[in-house]
This record gives sequence, structure tokens and C-alpha cells, in this order.
Amino acid sequence: MAKLRVEKILTNGKSLLLAMDQGLEHGPKDFTIKTIDPEYVLDIARKGGYNGMILQKGIAEKYFENYKQDIPLIIKVNGKASIAQIDPYASQLCSVKRAVQLGASAVGYTIYLGSPQEPHIFREFSKIQEEAHQFGLPIIAWMYPRGPFVKNDIDTDILAYAARVGLELGADFVKMKYNNDPKGYEWVVKCAGKTKLLVAGGEKKTEAQLYKDVHEVMQAGATGMAIGRNVWQSDKPLEITKNLKKIIFEGKRIL
Repeated sequence: MAKLRVEKILTNGKSLLLAMDQGLEHGPKDFTIKTIDPEYVLDIARKGGYNGMILQKGIAEKYFENYKQDIPLIIKVNGKASIAQIDPYASQLCSVKRAVQLGASAVGYTIYLGSPQEPHIFREFSKIQEEAHQFGLPIIAWMYPRGPFVKNDIDTDILAYAARVGLELGADFVKMKYNNDPKGYEWVVKCAGKTKLLVAGGEKKTEAQLYKDVHEVMQAGATGMAIGRNVWQSDKPLEITKNLKKIIFEGKRIL
């Protein structure tokens, strides 16, 4: 088995990733005439010095060639659209082998903890995790509790359960929501053990709220952040990037 190359998407043990997988998950509604062009977002990732760029394989195949020397690539190997109202499940769309061919430094997979499809999701993730590790690629698990028995997907107990499941299933990173409970989030991070926790940027929020949230999760022990809309929907994405890096890598507080 190849050596796991986790450090490729870390800087001194911390990480800031830029995500642009929303086009499949949400459709074009998150984008404008400017941001719908993948080149625009990829340019932010390059100029901002991100630790990685999260893409579905189609965008990577058609747009990433000119950026591969500057930004580590993270391929999201599963996904779903939002039109059909079906059980929470995102099927595998890209093989680990294809991700390797595209030059990926890591792969990502969404786990809907609590979905009626959970047994199938666990089996699929486990196979992908094992194959990724054979190639030396770390795997990021999007841990999103969802389903008829999940009453509150950001309850501290349910987030802690999700973090622990990520560890138990062999994820190297978990990407999770923040619930504005700094003390409770320390427990969530502890439950992830040696699996590194990245907070999800989520829906657009004010800059002040964004910086406050990131500071709190970093104080709670998180490894960093995977963010999309709160950067590239902004009219000053590089300034926001600079401030996020100060919080994540320097431990500063931005008011």
C-alpha cells in the first residue's frame, strides 16, 4: 500500500480548501453570469493559495489542466442532483482510478448518516476508502446527517455521532457543519479522534458571522475549512481568503 499523502492538502497541519461542486448538487442557482464560469473560481483558488480545489470529475477534465501545477485537486467521487425527492443518497460517479489519472491529491465522498440508504452508503464508501488508500490518497467524508429520523442535523449529539462514524469508517478528514455551539463542538472534534475535521462554509452569511464561526471551530480543535459560496459569491473573494488564512493558519481573530 502506498504511503498516505495527507500533507499534500495541509500547511503545518491546517487546511483551507475551496469547493466548486455546487453545480451538480444545487444546479445553477448559486451562480451568476460571472461565477458560472469555472475559470473564475479556479483563478481565485490559484491566486488565494488554497490547499486544494474540490471539483466533480467533469469540471476537472475540462478546466483543471492549466491549474494542476498550482492547486492540489480533490475529486468528489459521488454526488446527486436536487430535483428528485428521494432518499438521501449520492451515488458514486467517478472511480478512484480516474481521480488518480486526473492528478487528484485526495478524494471526497458524501455520507448521509441516518438515510434509509445508509447500509449501501457505508459499503460503497468503504470500498472507495480502501482503494484510495492503496493509491496513497486521503479521503474526505462529507458527514451530513439526513433522513426521516434526523430531527436536527446540527444537534451537537448528532454531529458528534457523525464525526465518530467518519473515524470508524476510516475517513482521513470529515467535512461537517458548525452549529454555533463552541463548547459542544469541542466534543464533536474529540469524537473524530485522529480524523481531521474541516468545517463546511455552507450558505452565504455575513463576513462577520463567517469569521466568528471559523475562529470558534478552530478554537474547538478543527483542522480548517472547506468553503465555496462564501468566497466566490463575494465581490472581494481574495480579501476574504486572506482573512480566513489569518484565522486558520495564524490563530488570529478578525472582527
